[in-house]
Amino acid sequence: MTRTIALLGSTGSIGRQTLEVARELGLGVAALTANSSVDLIEAQAREFSPRLAVLYDADAANELRRRLADTDVEVLSGMDGLLAAATVDEADTVVTAVVGMIGLRPTLAAIERKKRIALANKETLVCAGALVMDAADKYGAELVPVDSEHSAIFQCLQGCRDRSEIKRLILTCSGGPFYGLSFDELAGKTRADALRHPNWTMGAKITVDSATLMNKGLEIIEAMRLYRLPLSKVAAVIHRQSIVHSLVEFRDGALLAQLGTPDMKLPIRYAMTYPYRAPSPAEPLDLLSCPPLTFAEPDEHTFRCLRIARTCAEAGGTSCAIMNGANEVAVYAFLRERIGFNDIPALVQAALDETPQVSNPALSDILEADRLARESVRARIR
Repeated sequence: MTRTIALLGSTGSIGRQTLEVARELGLGVAALTANSSVDLIEAQAREFSPRLAVLYDADAANELRRRLADTDVEVLSGMDGLLAAATVDEADTVVTAVVGMIGLRPTLAAIERKKRIALANKETLVCAGALVMDAADKYGAELVPVDSEHSAIFQCLQGCRDRSEIKRLILTCSGGPFYGLSFDELAGKTRADALRHPNWTMGAKITVDSATLMNKGLEIIEAMRLYRLPLSKVAAVIHRQSIVHSLVEFRDGALLAQLGTPDMKLPIRYAMTYPYRAPSPAEPLDLLSCPPLTFAEPDEHTFRCLRIARTCAEAGGTSCAIMNGANEVAVYAFLRERIGFNDIPALVQAALDETPQVSNPALSDILEADRLARESVRARIR
């Protein structure tokens, strides 16, 4: 069980909820990191008294350093700061709640220090899954997923002694705010429309990914890497109620599912306490009052990001890193209202078409593929 955490991405949705769980469980906090949110990370640092507080932005870090001059908190910045937080001696668990490719190098560094990785940064496994899992095996680090879907699968597999008994993993998907619309109807959807998720309160980037269904595509790839299964054994279904968080189908026909309210603190708490379960102050799911549970096939013709992700999952190599990098730039351009909603899959596909791919990539190949994909999208937007 976790005693002290280093939290990468403390000011985002997952980061804030992780600190709520830490408060409930009485966990220590050795390090906090964020991008540039000076006010919030200052308040967090004053409450939890970490040894390190890191802001990626250097100017913001200088301001935080000035504000925390009356404390013993050391303030760092940039990638060096993230790496220091990921490897801080006092932490036995590193919670990777940063968004995007920026989480890859700190995760690998934490693995090399044999930390437990509470993984909420799906891009790490999407872009470099083989490298990350091989490193975890080499150094004996433990990866415990925080995403609700992968936590559900992780929990359902606790009694599975032989992975060959798995017929397939079934990831559930709410369908986002645009479920049932046609591709043409999506064309006029705005930033405000995309951020109205029906069930979950999340950060802007992941909420847009949920609207395009790219998030589910990323999760399919993540599940393949985390559980070392081929694409043919990972499926997704639309489940509008977000009560069944995912399922495992076994070769004898049995299906195990994890059910619960749409509350990220449940998988966060489990990642902190595994292999034990701590009491929760949250209201549990009431089966007598929950709505009927429905399931449907995803529409990959309308939500083309899901189809692109499945194609990249099959191709492997650097294709997933290209797709992810292109998607990150396209989503942030959409959030700044520089492109339309349907431009997101178009830009991702264009980056895949024009970026050279490497079949058995080293870390340098993955980082270069990510860079080229981002440049491709930026050039087209310009």
